[in-house]
Amino acid sequence: MLKITEWVKIILDSLYDGILIIDSEGIVRYINPAYTRITKVKEEDIIGKKLSDVRKGSYLTEVIKSGKLQLNVHRKMDEVEYIVNMVPIYGKKNKVLGGISLLNELNDVYKLTEKLNLSKIIIQNLKEHVKSLGSGKYNFDDIIAVDKKSVEIKEFAKRIALTDSNVLITGESGTGKELYASAIHNFSLRKDFPFIPVNCASFEKSLIESELFGYEEGTFTGAKKNGKTGLFQLANGGVLFLDEIGELEYGLQGKLLRVLQEKSIRKIGGSKEIPIDVRLICATNKDLFKLMEEGKFRRDLYYRIAIIPLTIPPLRERKDDIPALANKFISDLSQKYKKDMFLSQEAIQLLKEYEWCGNIRELKNIIEFTFNMREERVILKEHLPIKVEENILDSEIIELNEYINKVEKEYINKAIAKYGDSVEGKKKAAKALGISLATFYNKLNR
Repeated sequence: MLKITEWVKIILDSLYDGILIIDSEGIVRYINPAYTRITKVKEEDIIGKKLSDVRKGSYLTEVIKSGKLQLNVHRKMDEVEYIVNMVPIYGKKNKVLGGISLLNELNDVYKLTEKLNLSKIIIQNLKEHVKSLGSGKYNFDDIIAVDKKSVEIKEFAKRIALTDSNVLITGESGTGKELYASAIHNFSLRKDFPFIPVNCASFEKSLIESELFGYEEGTFTGAKKNGKTGLFQLANGGVLFLDEIGELEYGLQGKLLRVLQEKSIRKIGGSKEIPIDVRLICATNKDLFKLMEEGKFRRDLYYRIAIIPLTIPPLRERKDDIPALANKFISDLSQKYKKDMFLSQEAIQLLKEYEWCGNIRELKNIIEFTFNMREERVILKEHLPIKVEENILDSEIIELNEYINKVEKEYINKAIAKYGDSVEGKKKAAKALGISLATFYNKLNR
């Protein structure tokens, strides 16, 4: 099913070139204002109708049947001449979702080549967007599970992905809750429809309601001319992922409960009920039972969103995952920077002994930091941040940024000792560390 998202529509509406999109049945689903300007065809006369009925002689229907592009087709209507490029739109498994016509007016012959090249880029970008529409960033192949507990959780997540029930993912910060949410979506029957992630803590309380449900034109000062489509509507057919659901304001929780019960939304300032078909996946690092006892989270909402609970354990409870995760991060960095590097067995053992209060996110940060600070191929135990050893010895906890600054300064002082304290020596030290001289001085003076 071919869908034109609000984001894509905004882009297409702003283009100077004319755009017409049909679905696999040849029904016109969209034209932009430029198409109306060039062809004089009005939206109400063509949208929802078969292209072959309203635009006699159009090749686009044949293009999606044959799967072959038609480029640089010359057309003339009254005094207006234009070039038409027609391309089929493919989805997953090379399924034809529809076709797109892009019209370029021939007002300036000298700009024709440039415009045609731009058309190809636009078409390619649209094709890629349609292909990716409905896909989260991650799949189950992206989830590293070596520890027995992790393997069991991953298999459980695969089973629940095939259901259509709402899921509540709980776990400490940095355990990979969004990773699992995305993987569940991409393994489900809704995988060809949108996956819309929303961090409930990232919006002001006054704004999140309009983001979720949308609003009608003129609802408040500063409202968009044509109103706003809410995230529930944009996620229709797919998944809405509400991260940090525990941060949702109590009054808004009641409105969310109503949406889940009625399976419809009402825009702010509107009276019309809009039916929706959305699977809800929520996540939190908070104790929702404690919040319920404190009267900060609705009990009835909890049982609506937590039909299937999924708990991701902290990294310290699945330490057999640590070597695989660390080596994956090292491998990714090696490919990115063309710098082959690996961890010694002693270094891996040290990582396994650490408690990882920041979970996978902290592990990734420390690996990346150490990778950037090392020039040789092998990362030994002593090259890892001192914080790891300090944690094991006396459980001292300090802020990660504080610790990173401390270690950076130690490396900078080592570089100064090697290259000298002169201006020239500091320039060499900065170059060896892969940072600018200004950054070198900033880090030195912290």
